[in-house]
Amino acid sequence: QVRLVESGGGLVQAGGSLRLSCVASGSTNGIITMGWYRQAPGKQRELVASATSTGRTNYADSVRGRFTISRDNAKNTVYLQMNSLKPGDTAVYYCNAITNDDLIEYEYWGQGTQVTVSS
Repeated sequence: QVRLVESGGGLVQAGGSLRLSCVASGSTNGIITMGWYRQAPGKQRELVASATSTGRTNYADSVRGRFTISRDNAKNTVYLQMNSLKPGDTAVYYCNAITNDDLIEYEYWGQGTQVTVSS
């Protein structure tokens, strides 16, 4: 089992920045990918960014160039630096972790943190 705890959400004006953090605890040795998803009201949850344990990153087109994902494997922490925020970035942001245990993948979610960008 892996527990994920997010922090860093809040209210910010358009053009501002926020940094989200997610700390993983529990059976963290098997984590292969950590990432961030978001869900706006009335919309499906979507991938924002992800990072593998080897450093490979992936970004949604809508955030590429504005958001940066990074991992501190020693601290079992993943960060999302969000710059040039837009009202369209308003959503609940969820931390995600995927583990691999004997070739079986498991997926874990945090409780979510609200990000609100005002115009």
